[in-house]
Amino acid sequence: MNFNRLFELLQGTELEPWLETLDEQIQQGLCNDTFGKLPVWKAALEALPDIQTHAVDLTSAQITVEAESSLSESEKTDLKVVLKRLMPWRKGPYLIHGVDIDTEWRSDIKWQRLSSAIKPLEGKTVLDVGCGNGYHAWRMRGSGAALVIGIDPSPLFVMQFQAMQHFIKEERVYVLPLGIEAMPDNLRAFDTVFSMGVFYHRKSPVDHLYQLRQCIKPGGELVLETLVISGDEDQVLMPGDRYAQMRNVWFLPSSKAMIKWMQRCGFKNVKLVDESFTGFDEQRSTEWMEFHSLKDFLDPQDISKTIEGYPAPLRAIFTAEAP
Repeated sequence: MNFNRLFELLQGTELEPWLETLDEQIQQGLCNDTFGKLPVWKAALEALPDIQTHAVDLTSAQITVEAESSLSESEKTDLKVVLKRLMPWRKGPYLIHGVDIDTEWRSDIKWQRLSSAIKPLEGKTVLDVGCGNGYHAWRMRGSGAALVIGIDPSPLFVMQFQAMQHFIKEERVYVLPLGIEAMPDNLRAFDTVFSMGVFYHRKSPVDHLYQLRQCIKPGGELVLETLVISGDEDQVLMPGDRYAQMRNVWFLPSSKAMIKWMQRCGFKNVKLVDESFTGFDEQRSTEWMEFHSLKDFLDPQDISKTIEGYPAPLRAIFTAEAP
């Protein structure tokens, strides 16, 4: 994996100070000594066939790559075998040279909820925090963003992104093996910052809001999606050991409390733009993610509750302006 083009793109921009540490951070995030399965995933990338891409669609629900000549059934089978070596695939969907990657999450549903509520991305520099394998980053580029940088500390997600990049070959979209802690203090360089499905995993949610704020240009936009609960501005749930079988879930505020927190952290014009329960059409097990999924995380006698007895997953999307 070569990130030299990214380094070139950052030179002479407001992101240039990040170059002092970025290369070392990437190397640490992709260290074989730290992540034992990395050699297996890298071998899968090397096994991907070289197929001449004829058309790429980053604007439809299913990110699609097509060859000028359709692959034979045996070639599709071989490609599918290699891509499955990068399982589990959680964010998507993708259609790569006729291979339908039916991911656990229909991430296009979330994108549909927020895309009309955010400021236009045309020509913008965008950061996607906790981006997974980059599905939404591709959609951001499809919406006209000039540069999209996704960060996620999971190297498997970086490998999945690289598998897509092998065929798409888009020099304006990147996924880096980093957490938000890797971002320089007071960078204030991105026009739009997304944090989706991250907030409830943070031990200190207010610190996370300040970290996000430090990445955004004055007047830029934060798009934040998180689990919430019903209630007034003082209502917050701190689950026990697990929530919907997820470990590392710390705080689920009400939407009203979330707005209050964002305002207290200095964000302006905070808006709740969507609140939706997660359904079985949006999150489910598939042949590309064979582990337990949403239906296994809810009370089989009452799907309005998690298996632990908490309110079922309710997700909210907020937008706000950085001061």
